[in-house]
Amino acid sequence: MTSPSGKNVHFVGSICLPDTPTVYRTLNTTFPTQLKRIPDGEPGNRGNFVLWQRSVFYRYPSLVRSLYFSLAKDPGPIPISPEKIQLMPVGYDDAAIDSYATFCRLRDGGVIPKGVKFQVSLPTPINVLHVAIEPAYQEAVEPIYTKALLKAVRRIQDEIPAEDLALQWDVAVEFAFLEGVVLPPPHWIMALKDSIVNRVLELADAIDPSVEIGFHFCYGDLGHQHFTQPKDMSLLVDVANRVLTGTRRRRPVNWIHMPVPKDRIDRGYFEPLKNLEKNDTELYLGVLHQDDLEGTKLRIKSASEVVADFGIATECGLGRADARELESVLEIAKKITEEM
Repeated sequence: MTSPSGKNVHFVGSICLPDTPTVYRTLNTTFPTQLKRIPDGEPGNRGNFVLWQRSVFYRYPSLVRSLYFSLAKDPGPIPISPEKIQLMPVGYDDAAIDSYATFCRLRDGGVIPKGVKFQVSLPTPINVLHVAIEPAYQEAVEPIYTKALLKAVRRIQDEIPAEDLALQWDVAVEFAFLEGVVLPPPHWIMALKDSIVNRVLELADAIDPSVEIGFHFCYGDLGHQHFTQPKDMSLLVDVANRVLTGTRRRRPVNWIHMPVPKDRIDRGYFEPLKNLEKNDTELYLGVLHQDDLEGTKLRIKSASEVVADFGIATECGLGRADARELESVLEIAKKITEEM
């Protein structure tokens, strides 16, 4: 499963192009041999990560938190018995099945090379709860939303052949909790790191062993800014090792993706990767940054001093980029991979 440093390109999920056919044509024209998997670009309301999931809860406006987060008042007891909550469909399954039809049509037409997987990127439930549900109600709503999401995951796997499918779990706000920058941390998550890892492992268990699985670790991209700057990759590697070890008890992990801040061209940032229990899992590093070809090369060079095999990626999805930013990233990635 491993790939030579810099040769393969991974796209996290969202891409600022108008529709899925344009995403498939653009990426496969630019990278005819460098992609193992390809997302549909998450067009329309899916382009801003999990914000669109707020509509899943609109039958229960008293549960939904304001987008302008406030800890000023206690909303009181949950206003509805959890067993009576009936969510709207999460929609990830409908989107995936629709996009897969486009994927097959373009593959049959020679646009998408045979062997490239259809990638579906999904948020962990905590990411949705954090932006959609009042903190006081999140503990009660978590199992309800998780059940709805996993129902969609089951349908995706039932409708799309395993040999074509690759599922990625997006792990983002969890790192804000672990870094202590979202305060107070969820009161209902005890033993924070263990609980977060266990939740991720439960999600991994929902993916059939015959389906590829990957993980995207993220430090946020609101306004192209992290919620905090990682001092190095030590926390990322620690969580990765726990997730890899736990998942491998049942099945292989096909890939894992980690961010690299633009200003970290030093070996010190990457040094913890020497402890990554990567084995045959593909590693993708978010070394690609717009308008920074030389910096990208330096980040690759520093990472290569610590870990032998990895592919390249941006830090996060590209749904919030503009056309010029996307063009720059694609040009840099194409140049880097063609030089390898």
